[in-house]
Amino acid sequence: MGDVLYKDEAAAEYDRAFSHVSEHFLPFLLGAAGLAPGMRVLDVATGTGLAAQAALALVGPSGSVTATDVSPAMVEKAYTRLAGARNLSVSVEDGQSLSFPDESFDAVICSLGLMFFPDPQQGLSELCRVLRPGGRAAVSVLTAPERSYNGRINVIIAPYAPAFAETVKRTFALGSEERLRPLFDAAGFNEMLMTREAHRFTLPSFDAYFGPFERGGGSSGQAYISLPKDVRVKVREELRSNLNDTGGPVHIDVEFGFASGRR
Repeated sequence: MGDVLYKDEAAAEYDRAFSHVSEHFLPFLLGAAGLAPGMRVLDVATGTGLAAQAALALVGPSGSVTATDVSPAMVEKAYTRLAGARNLSVSVEDGQSLSFPDESFDAVICSLGLMFFPDPQQGLSELCRVLRPGGRAAVSVLTAPERSYNGRINVIIAPYAPAFAETVKRTFALGSEERLRPLFDAAGFNEMLMTREAHRFTLPSFDAYFGPFERGGGSSGQAYISLPKDVRVKVREELRSNLNDTGGPVHIDVEFGFASGRR
C-alpha cells in the first residue's frame, strides 16, 4: 500500500489484510484517471500490484501498464501477481524522482501512496512531468481514522509506539480537498477534482478482521507485533471494545478520497 518500506513479512500478509478493501475502491481511482483501452498507464506506489492488475484489465492488450514501488519486497509481490502479462513492466522506483522521460504516459495512478511521500508536492510534480499533455493523474487518500479499515488500529497502537505515531499522522494528512488542491496546483495540474466514496465492510468475526494484522500484515501489523505481549493484549481488547464485538460479525466503515488533475 504505497511508497513505504515494508518488511517481507508485511508484504506476505498484506493481501489478506487489505486487498478486498483496495479492490472495492479501485474502480473509482481508475475512473478518476480516465483509463481507457490502448492507454499507457503508470502506477506509482503499486504495493502488491492490485491497482496495476485492475488497470491492465481496462487498457487491454493494446495498452500497457508500468508498475513501480520504492519497496523491493512490494515490487517482488507485484511481479508475482502480474507474471505473464506481456504489456506490463514492474520496477523499483522512487516516486519523487522517477526515471521515465517527460510525457511518457497517458495516465498516472497512485493508490494510497501519496501521503507517505516525504514531499508529496514533489511526487505530484513527477506525476505531472511524466504525463502527456491532456492526460490525467489520480490519487486515492484516506480521510479519517474512524473511516479507515486499519486506521482505527493504528490510533490505538500509536501511544505505545512513538516512532509509528508519525506514520499514523501522515496517513490522514492529505484527506481533504483543502490540503490536496494547493499541491496539485503547485505541481502544474489543471482541473483538479476531488470526490469521496464510502462503503461498509462486514467481516464474519473480529478474528477474521484482525487476524491478518495480528500476524504482521502491512505497516499496522508490523507495528502491532513489535509491541510487548501485554501491550498487544491491551490493543486487541481496546479494538474489540471500540468495534462493539459480541462474537458475531463486525462492521468496518471505510471512506476513500479520490483526487485527480489534468496536465
